[in-house]
Amino acid sequence: MTSSPFGAVPLTPTSFLDRAASAFAERPAVVGEDVELSYRELLQRCERLAGVLAELGVRLGDVVSVLSPNTHTLLEAHFGVPWAGAVLNALNTRLSVPELAYIVEHCDARVLIVDHELERVGAQLADGRPDMILVVAGGSDDGYEAALTKASPTRIEVSDEHQLLALNYTSGTTGRPKGVMYSHRGAYLQAIAMSAHTRLAPSTVFLWTLPMFHCNGWCFPWAVTAAGGTHVELRRVDPQRIWAAIRNDGVTHFNAAPTVLTSIAYGPWADAGPSERPVSVMTGGAPPSPALLARMAALNLHVTHLYGLTETYGPAVICDWQPEWDRLDDAERARLKARQGVVNQIGIPLRVVDENGEDVRADGQTLGEVVLRGNNVMLGYYRDEDATAQANAKGWLRTGDVGVIHTDGYLELRDRSKDVIISGGENIASIEVEQALAAHPAVLECAVVAAPDERWGEVPHAFVVLQPGATASEDELIAHVRHRLARFKAPKRVVFGELPQTGTGKIQKFKLRAALWPEDRSSSH
Repeated sequence: MTSSPFGAVPLTPTSFLDRAASAFAERPAVVGEDVELSYRELLQRCERLAGVLAELGVRLGDVVSVLSPNTHTLLEAHFGVPWAGAVLNALNTRLSVPELAYIVEHCDARVLIVDHELERVGAQLADGRPDMILVVAGGSDDGYEAALTKASPTRIEVSDEHQLLALNYTSGTTGRPKGVMYSHRGAYLQAIAMSAHTRLAPSTVFLWTLPMFHCNGWCFPWAVTAAGGTHVELRRVDPQRIWAAIRNDGVTHFNAAPTVLTSIAYGPWADAGPSERPVSVMTGGAPPSPALLARMAALNLHVTHLYGLTETYGPAVICDWQPEWDRLDDAERARLKARQGVVNQIGIPLRVVDENGEDVRADGQTLGEVVLRGNNVMLGYYRDEDATAQANAKGWLRTGDVGVIHTDGYLELRDRSKDVIISGGENIASIEVEQALAAHPAVLECAVVAAPDERWGEVPHAFVVLQPGATASEDELIAHVRHRLARFKAPKRVVFGELPQTGTGKIQKFKLRAALWPEDRSSSH
């Protein structure tokens, strides 16, 4: 291979901020309740954040964890942490303290930046870890801002585009959190794909409804910056605030789970009528229903369906709309929109394979497992070679999702990995909930499956067999799980009785699910 004499440089998504600060220096980069930053100011703050981390002793390859809602602090970390040569670990604010403690210990976080609203949680995580430095952002004692003011700008250039950029922890199917490793190259290319598919531009006003801790916000912190658009802070998902931003702040784009879309589309704040301008909306987790798609379109909110995993930097597959489909009737358009689609612009065409690893027929009927590969597939699981090997099918990522390929090449999921419950866009491993239930002294056997829920799409539903002579109430067992796991992972119902089993004693979860789901249940389940 002939090398370029003109100085090819490693790809890194942090370079997008350099371009934005040069091309759009005085344009608004961030708008929030108490902050407005130009791109020039954003770059300066990110370089000073790198300086703060260097002064705290952070070195190349160290991990910096951030526990924050969608604020400028977390956005700045997407640039400042890599510029310190460190690895960004954005923590899920919905997790319990024990779950978060496992993550910061597993990745050996050197610094924890915590939003002032979560300071108590941050203090609990830092307790007993004298080697981890706690920095509080915001509030009356804003150590983050004070340190930023005093710090000198710092920058460590990326020498290898395949080096570790970020760690995103997912429970996956085993119940034990796994650190998904993102590279600079993968995030750079994924951000380019997201910018292209959603047509981001300097005129973009992007509302942060999707948590930035989800796959680094599907790489949109970097994508919006690459386009020179405006990031609009949203500390918590509030339909009233979302509609205010759409009507008053000129929002043009946002991403959200279908459950969030439902609250936006059917809440009282939608009654004032449609948005004055078209708004581009990306959604994933489950196919939006035809009724929801129609309602969103009537409000001038135009939904694109996508599919991905933490292991694929977020959306690896997008339902790329073809203009010829505009002539179809409403029912057919809704059917096509509900499919997962084709790989995004940087992807290698996906495959659906049988148990022997052979491609299934593209007939829209033959089932197989979805496998993916390419630059937007993770480097592997952090410090977990076994899990990485299990996910690897001859260079293809095993998703554990079952689907079909239609004759036009579009993917449609027909089932999720049976043990994963997708509740409000969050993955819940049923085995994790089962283990928490089994820790109760009255529980002999248990099984947890997904049950339909109007608000969250799916919620955990537990079936329990008690120890002979033991007693426990439904409320007692739910409280028991909530004490050990995040509240959203606790079962919403507990049913007592015998569990259906095979001749070898394996619990037949499909029978339990069948009792909960109607015949015409969503094909995404």
